[in-house]
Amino acid sequence: MHNKIKELRKEKKVTQDDLAGAVSVTRQTIISLENGKYNASLQLAHKISKYFNMKIEDVFIFEEE
Repeated sequence: MHNKIKELRKEKKVTQDDLAGAVSVTRQTIISLENGKYNASLQLAHKISKYFNMKIEDVFIFEEE
């Protein structure tokens, strides 16, 4: 699963720390998400999407296997 977190963050001038605090995770979790080393849970994906005022599918790109 790919995501647009890094691009959205930079566009809105939000730091990794700010986003992490807003969605109740560590900065390391945001780094892992941005680098594609971690897939967000549905709950976390919802929180991040809500933070950016977007739909989950607009932030996270699900690839069919």
